[in-house]
Amino acid sequence: MSNIHSAFEQGKAFIPFLTCGDPDLETTARCVRACVKNGATLIELGIPFSDPTAEGPVIQGASLRALRGGVTTDRIFDLVRELRRDVSVPMVFMTYANVVFSYGAEKFISTCRQIGIDGLILPDIPFEEREEFSPLCQRYGVDLISMIAPTSENRVAMIAREAQGFIYLVSSLGVTGVRQEITTDLASIVRVIRENTRLPVAVGFGISTPEQAHDMAALSDGAIVGSAIVRLIERYKQDAPRYVGEYVRGMTATLN
Repeated sequence: MSNIHSAFEQGKAFIPFLTCGDPDLETTARCVRACVKNGATLIELGIPFSDPTAEGPVIQGASLRALRGGVTTDRIFDLVRELRRDVSVPMVFMTYANVVFSYGAEKFISTCRQIGIDGLILPDIPFEEREEFSPLCQRYGVDLISMIAPTSENRVAMIAREAQGFIYLVSSLGVTGVRQEITTDLASIVRVIRENTRLPVAVGFGISTPEQAHDMAALSDGAIVGSAIVRLIERYKQDAPRYVGEYVRGMTATLN
């Protein structure tokens, strides 16, 4: 069984997203540890890409700052190796297909296995085209995590049946970013997912407040928060781990 299941064993999961290398890799490592110390049960690490089509301006800005700072895929692999000395919660990469292709898909995915990455999220790969990566992920024991969006409609059941690790349920149309209100009928989507898989479901995109996290986790098995955390890091830079830890502690306190 995938290691990712352990993130959901003790109740609702809280999954923070961080862009690797913003403002630098040392700060990223300290923020990851602050997240885990304050209750995060799975970490989503973004590998920066120059054209992140699923991202709003906050995470786009973080990616560009990291790339300008000289972050590379190899340096991020080294970051994960260092984190794995004491961080035991599951970790997944979120990046784009071109990053994997340019590195070499088999080399990338086999290295994920070697360094302790449990899953891979590729938001620009439609479910029907996942065969580009799925056999390699299966060979090396890295879950290729599927995203289900409000536009998935009659494909929800099919995606759920084939999914691995956990299902990333996109709360709203559009790109990542803080939203004042989430109005999508997620309950009906979750119901279809539950009918077709026993994998956990975590909701992401737009969640920033404890109330939103509580409401999304009540519908599912956990909440994913990215832009709100990346915005804290942008604001506080090398001092961000303290503030990120406080934020995560406040969010996790509302989930169960």
